[in-house]
Amino acid sequence: MLKISLETSPKRRMSDAEENPLEETEEYGEIEMEEGEEEEEEKYPNDEELENMQQELKEDNTLAWRGSQEEGEAEGEEAEGKEEGEEFGKEEAAGAQEETTVKPQEITKSMISLERLTPTDSQSVLSGTLPKTYSGRESKHSLQSELLETLELPRSMASQLEFLDLDLTTSAEQQLSSSEKQPLGELAEGTDQRPQDELGQERRHLEPERGDLEPEKREGRKEKRVLYVNEKKEKEFQPKASIPKVSLVSTATEDILFQKDDGANVYPLAMTWSFGWNSSLPVYYIQDENQRVLLYASAHTAVIYDVFKNNQHHLQGHLNVISCLCISENRRWVATADKGPDCLIIIWDCFTGIPVHTIFDSCPEGDGIRAIAITRDAKYLATISDAEIQKLCIWRWTLAVETPACTLNLPKEYGFQSYLTFNPTNNKELVSNSKTQAIYYMWYEEGDILVHSAPLLTEKTFNKLVGKFSQSVFHLNLTQILSATMEGKLVVWDVYRPLLSASTSLGFPHITPCKLVHLQKEGITVLTTVDSYIVTGDIRGNIKFYDHTLSIVNWYSHFKLSSIRSLSFSKTPATPLTENTNYPPDCTLKGDRFIVRNFIIGTSDASVYHLTADETKLEKLFVEPKDAICAISCHPYQPLIAIGSFCGVIKVWDYEQKKYLFSRIFEKGLGVQSLTYNPEGALLGAGFTEGTVYILDAMSLESEIPEPFKYSRTSVTHITFSHDSRYMATADVSFTVAVYVVRVKNGRRVWEYLARLRSHRKSIRSVLFGVHLDSNEPRLLSLGRDRLLIEYNLLKSYKDHLEVLDIQRTDQSSYPTCMVWYPPLTKELFLLICNSGYKVKLFNSTTKMCRKTLLGPVYGSPIEQIQILPVKTPLELQKRYMVFINRDKVGLQILPVDGNPHKTSALICHPSGVAGMDVSYDGRYAFTAGGQDRSVVQWEINLSALEAAVSLGGEDLTPFYGLVSGGREGKFYRELEDYFYYSQLRSQGIDTMETRKVSEHICLSELPFVMRAIGFYPSEEKIEDMFNEIRFSEYVDTGKLIDKINLPDFFKVYLNHRPPFGNTMSGIQRSFDILGFTNSNGKKAIRREDFLKLLQTKGEHMTEEEMSDCFATLFGLNPEGWKSEPTASSVKGSEICFEEELPDEITAEIFTTQILGLTISQDSGQDPTVSEVERSA
Repeated sequence: MLKISLETSPKRRMSDAEENPLEETEEYGEIEMEEGEEEEEEKYPNDEELENMQQELKEDNTLAWRGSQEEGEAEGEEAEGKEEGEEFGKEEAAGAQEETTVKPQEITKSMISLERLTPTDSQSVLSGTLPKTYSGRESKHSLQSELLETLELPRSMASQLEFLDLDLTTSAEQQLSSSEKQPLGELAEGTDQRPQDELGQERRHLEPERGDLEPEKREGRKEKRVLYVNEKKEKEFQPKASIPKVSLVSTATEDILFQKDDGANVYPLAMTWSFGWNSSLPVYYIQDENQRVLLYASAHTAVIYDVFKNNQHHLQGHLNVISCLCISENRRWVATADKGPDCLIIIWDCFTGIPVHTIFDSCPEGDGIRAIAITRDAKYLATISDAEIQKLCIWRWTLAVETPACTLNLPKEYGFQSYLTFNPTNNKELVSNSKTQAIYYMWYEEGDILVHSAPLLTEKTFNKLVGKFSQSVFHLNLTQILSATMEGKLVVWDVYRPLLSASTSLGFPHITPCKLVHLQKEGITVLTTVDSYIVTGDIRGNIKFYDHTLSIVNWYSHFKLSSIRSLSFSKTPATPLTENTNYPPDCTLKGDRFIVRNFIIGTSDASVYHLTADETKLEKLFVEPKDAICAISCHPYQPLIAIGSFCGVIKVWDYEQKKYLFSRIFEKGLGVQSLTYNPEGALLGAGFTEGTVYILDAMSLESEIPEPFKYSRTSVTHITFSHDSRYMATADVSFTVAVYVVRVKNGRRVWEYLARLRSHRKSIRSVLFGVHLDSNEPRLLSLGRDRLLIEYNLLKSYKDHLEVLDIQRTDQSSYPTCMVWYPPLTKELFLLICNSGYKVKLFNSTTKMCRKTLLGPVYGSPIEQIQILPVKTPLELQKRYMVFINRDKVGLQILPVDGNPHKTSALICHPSGVAGMDVSYDGRYAFTAGGQDRSVVQWEINLSALEAAVSLGGEDLTPFYGLVSGGREGKFYRELEDYFYYSQLRSQGIDTMETRKVSEHICLSELPFVMRAIGFYPSEEKIEDMFNEIRFSEYVDTGKLIDKINLPDFFKVYLNHRPPFGNTMSGIQRSFDILGFTNSNGKKAIRREDFLKLLQTKGEHMTEEEMSDCFATLFGLNPEGWKSEPTASSVKGSEICFEEELPDEITAEIFTTQILGLTISQDSGQDPTVSEVERSA
């Protein structure tokens, strides 16, 4: 009897599920093969021959990873493996074995089927990941954990690299020590060689083709893995051809990345293009010759860009902005690291775009990674953290370990180390530098010992000014290190390397300053080596080549580039000198031809160039904004997007063709803050950081007005046009709304300034034009953080006078964040306003009455901007969608909003903050601007995927039960039912002897009492909003007011109105910080007299009687409660002595625990919440 264990480890289970994405992942325990095996042998007369073929093939492929084992390995393990191979041949002949190679289109299914599995530790990866979308109401912590789970998922396939095929691995093979496993890092140095020692060879075996599997037979896959008793099925699943199945990584070539089909988009939002790049990081030259492929970072994504095909592949997986990246010598393995909470280090295969290894918690005590380097053979990785006390770590990443091989804490006196590199000829040596000090490291791998030398260098060392260090490299041939400075000099360090055995007597390896070479006048920003040259790039854009004696060989200074940030040379050697080549002469006395590889230049102004050494041809590949991007706008009927930057540039792109069209550079000091096309698409309004407003021609960016408008002294944050393009309104940082109007003069349309008004006390969040339903005239509204919604009377406004028509307050506590017209899904016209309390409110456009309050998307921060997705056909008018952004995410919401958490989905788009958002005219794409990360991302919208998530979430109240503790059968919901029906008893009289009337409803007057009984304490204004929401819910359709509510509707009203995170201590403490004083203990407190006065004079005023009755109930003097029962009355309220019951000074903790009787619960990583506890009378 052979037992196949399916629960060996989490890594094992994930690998199995990756092979069988449709198989139930809850299947654990053991599957036994007993007597059926003998019967199976009789049914297959050719099994023996098939076994032999499979066994030979398996043994041949197993040799690749067994090569590191000693020749005298125990024969018991070999026999056991052979026996298992024979059993495998029988099982596979029955067509039971599944494929081990995961096809791209199967990755998504694997991910879905594995979401319930326990994540594993840092491991190697064989399959790529797609951006994880977050559906439903989740906290920031849950968002990050789900994205980490997405990264962990393909890591689990490391077992396919190390153990070939887990289903066939014997117990002895699973117990191989790490020293017996072949390391992943022994990579081939040639560009066309694959690291077989690293990745291993998977067993190539016979198996049935998936195309022959019928749907009904796939459902029974669990049984088919063991044996098949049906003769017809046995023949049907018989292997047809011996097609070897191997991993995509092990068989990939360098040109496969842009050829493979990633399949249909199964996510609501998928990145399709990234505009802009992080010019503070290097750009790498991956491929030359027939393809010109680059690698660079854009926000939290690494981009592989094919210049000739104008195509991008995005390496997505980081939660934070990428802080550093490096690439191996053969341009295949890329390591990226980020800086921030939950930082990651990810190693990617550039040939396939697959993350092969992820390191989690690489810097738990710091904020991420500052510098990273990889050895020439790609076996080892080194990182320097971004913490106050920096740490150098060396990782054996090819062994799939989760801890570094060795670490070294760097003293603060060394300065902040920002650059790191390995010795290309010795992967046990490294050098790093800060602005003031260089450090040399020697790693003794045998004992994992890391020693370092950091001699202090001052001006007295050479009696000359040295300057600040920029970068350091190892000398080409000599035992020296070179450090470049911003004074144009090179510090030459001699490296002393005693043998390890002699280190005690002769000292440890160290460096000493040898000499200071003044190479040039300009500060050196880049220092690197290629072939036999030492190469520098400086702040003036010059690129110079030196030989090993530091004698200059050649330079490029006539290109007039800005400061050089990176130089990356092609991995392809330079073309040999022939009659057809045209290399320039060098500057030596011999005048030999200067032969060097082609290379990529990255400059500080975010420009990337390619230099062809033959003929000295410089090509500009792309130029991106070098400053923050906050303004984007999509054309109303063409696939155009305008992008504005703080550097004063407006660029227009065709986002379907991914083609740059035209641009305009404004004078220095003008930074573009806001952009908007008018409804006809003929004009582009632009607001600038110093208050100037331009009206431009949309197709040429030429000014449509003789002089720009300069009526503001602060940045213009909003700009919008009326539906007929007669009016244009702007808002600025100084809380002012300005209006411009079109006049007809001499037969020409001329834009003129009308009026401006400082109508708000705090920042303006939205400026919105609308249409009067009766006259088709434009109407203008503004919304401020001061909670005021203001409508202006444009018809009665005149020169220098902007008439205000109406002012309404939108909220009591939370402040509004954005506003948009709600689509006509009902007979009423609403304004949709989002606030900082994660709520979405609908206001009647005429009366400004709050008609509905709903729970909005909850993704770590409130919504900051929303747009309604345009419809393509009239049939889509009743099915509308909303795109939104918050602090760092972009998401989709299905309308109408009803609080269903499954109707929304979001993902991280700009970790450092989203500055703006817009949608294409056809609703196919959304665009987000990243502000300081200098990027704009284009997202493809897939509404079918969002609808699928909603259908999976359930109907009616099913999606809402998950929003309360315990769900439908939990204690909370049971208590809610009890309170609901007890409320019916109260309304009929507690002591009545009449027959009770059973009903499914309660009257509206009981709603506040039930709300407070279950722990939600709404203000009187919020109660009035609830009453209006219920009363007028059917008024438009029936003309009747509603005066009662049933339990399901009450449950929804409760979920939509309550605070999404409960009552938090931070909210209570914030009130005391504003109202209180600092007492002798350093805490914010309120004096007893002031506390009682505030309750009677501020906010919703309490009368003295109401206040006394409330305190009597809180202190247990009136158990019945103030007016809680119709027949009850306060017996102690008027007699309460506040001096005895209340302390002299009241802090937030005293108010919460002693007065209100609530308990403070501490959740790790979250804001403390307060909840009710049982009080004793």
